[in-house]
Amino acid sequence: MSTSPIGSMDGPENAGAADIAQLGPDESPYFNRELSWLQFNQRVLAEACNEAYPLLERLRFLSISGSNLDEFMMIRVAGLVGQVQRGLETPSIDGRSPSQQLAAIREKLADLAQRQQTIWRSLREGLAAADIHVADEERVSPAAHKWLKAYFLNEILPVITPQALDPAHPFPFVQNGGIGILFTLTRDATREQLIEMVLIPGALPRFVRVPDAVTGAEAGGGTAVYISIGRLIQRYAEALFPGFTIEGDGMFRVLRDSDIEIEEEAEDLVRTFRSALQRRRRGQVIQLEIEEDFDAAAEALLLDKLGVNEAAVIKTDGVIGINGLAEIVREDRPDLKFDAYSPRFPERIREHDGDAFSAIREKDIIVHHPYESFEVVVDFIRQAAADPDVVAIKQTLYRAGSQSAVVGALIEAAEAGKSVTAVVELKARFDEEQNLQWAGKLERAGVQVIYGFTDWKTHAKVAMVVRREGESFRTYCHFGTGNYHPVTAKVYTDLSFFTADPKLGRDAAKMFNFVTGYVEPHALERIHIAPIDLREEIYCRIDTEIAHAQAGKPAAIWLKCNQLTDEGVIDRLYAASQAGVQVELVVRGICCLRPGLAGLSENIRVKSVIGRFLEHSRIYAFANGHPMPSTQTAVFIASADMMSRNLDRRVEALIPILNRTVHDQVLQQVLLANMLDTEQSWWLHPDGTYERVEAEEGVRPFNCHRYFMTNPSLSGRGGALEAGAVPKLSLRRGAVA
Repeated sequence: MSTSPIGSMDGPENAGAADIAQLGPDESPYFNRELSWLQFNQRVLAEACNEAYPLLERLRFLSISGSNLDEFMMIRVAGLVGQVQRGLETPSIDGRSPSQQLAAIREKLADLAQRQQTIWRSLREGLAAADIHVADEERVSPAAHKWLKAYFLNEILPVITPQALDPAHPFPFVQNGGIGILFTLTRDATREQLIEMVLIPGALPRFVRVPDAVTGAEAGGGTAVYISIGRLIQRYAEALFPGFTIEGDGMFRVLRDSDIEIEEEAEDLVRTFRSALQRRRRGQVIQLEIEEDFDAAAEALLLDKLGVNEAAVIKTDGVIGINGLAEIVREDRPDLKFDAYSPRFPERIREHDGDAFSAIREKDIIVHHPYESFEVVVDFIRQAAADPDVVAIKQTLYRAGSQSAVVGALIEAAEAGKSVTAVVELKARFDEEQNLQWAGKLERAGVQVIYGFTDWKTHAKVAMVVRREGESFRTYCHFGTGNYHPVTAKVYTDLSFFTADPKLGRDAAKMFNFVTGYVEPHALERIHIAPIDLREEIYCRIDTEIAHAQAGKPAAIWLKCNQLTDEGVIDRLYAASQAGVQVELVVRGICCLRPGLAGLSENIRVKSVIGRFLEHSRIYAFANGHPMPSTQTAVFIASADMMSRNLDRRVEALIPILNRTVHDQVLQQVLLANMLDTEQSWWLHPDGTYERVEAEEGVRPFNCHRYFMTNPSLSGRGGALEAGAVPKLSLRRGAVA
């Protein structure tokens, strides 16, 4: 077997190594983080054009691209605007100033917004052909018109409030994500002209669906008719303004700075966060989205009253707020969605009659979400809560979701008299309010709630259960690459590792003491923790591969993560490439490393996997002086991406995988399948563009998500493993052996 990863698979055809000496004077060996993110969202948007996907799934990708872009504007662009306003000129990794980055971003934003609308028009036509109609600008049948007008008069009119915009009325506050309509009116009696604003309450749906009883009576059933809430108000606005003639109207949407800054000396973290959340709602405007034919005078009024200075103004001839299309995705049309998928429950635990502790005690277990059920994680905590021999439970909570079974299990444990400690991270972006609510419920149930460090986020996903067994105690641990979130666990690919290894248990206890009591851990036996020594361990592993290459031994690095932006790690990987180490990277999102440059990174390839499930697991593998992959490969799972914030400003965990069965699944199934995928993958080129991967001629295409959906995982099969039921992947052929 070749030591070069994926030896016989074709790489990017036009990605012959570009000479680093040929880089222009203004070109950097690094890609800009923000522009790389925009490239990622372009790949997400490309999935909305993937004709292999059902129609509503394509619409889902379009709405996701809108949600992604909103968050990018509210956080990343808002941060750059703040730097410009404060006169900060700190350059990015590629040497651009904040103002230069903003200029480059805005240049691409208009194209991205236009592409979204073009795709929406195409999907809208397809939806109409499938009897799902969005009647924003279309005539509707008399029956639908009658129902919509009654709905407007009875359900909408009572909750909206028109407000005149004149010196006698202060300009209303428009909340983050708020949508409004400006109406230009003429009073019939006096011919006086005025402008009125109607803000659409966030509690109203983005789209109104005409009931089946109405559409079915006229179309023979099966027809769905939607209209956006804004268009509904515009359509029947005459009822809102009796005695006026509507001369024109225009819809707009506002995005505000949503980042939260916390004072270092905050005495009461909870009170500080509640105050910060209030400030977030009133952050400065970062983006104003308006209709293309918006009245010029009304636009000038908006710009002035909203204080739009550094904000981006996006003009669109389509739907305002692409993210709102997610409501149409919920339409009950299984024929227009992916086939329903039911995750498996690990057979190894079934073999122990559902007793998680008995199964873990026998052997370490890896669970691959969403292909295997997240319920196994919930059951782990529930069983601990009900087990009279369990004396203590400790858990980190970063994102738990609005309906968290894990939180419920912790409450049950506390009420049952267990010693329960929950580390609740208040700085989990956009989940701060939910986490504050969970913290209150946990405390009321008797859980010891810890908020961790003021400056660092606790991002590690760890749960430990201490159980009395005989005359001693045994510690059971769960380490995850993703959050304890029951909804995202159905769409994010993550790994859950269960173990009763005493060394990992001791290390986990030290990590909790670090977070809860600021007791810096010493003499860690297995785990590496950021910001203490995780970066150093990654450096050490890369340096070891460099030494192997220089000694003529097999040397390779396979990394799978969500983002790669840290300059120190990138430079180490460049050094590895120069030494002859073969580096294969699967980076779903942002990648600042520039692959394929002769003399710098000719031995590095980067791909991104985008598909039905969101690749989220972090896996780091090092050849360790042997051909890759092998039983000697050093394999780690982690909560951390290769970003400066993860390595230096968060509490993260890097966990070695030493059990042979688990090692085999993580390396030769999960990681290798991502390397071999040809149907959902994109190659990154030296110029920063991405191109879809194509399978080598003569080798059948391979879809890693389909592979895991149709083949039981190694570790979860229990005794069925020996039957050879799991197809093995072949590195050389890129197919199932």
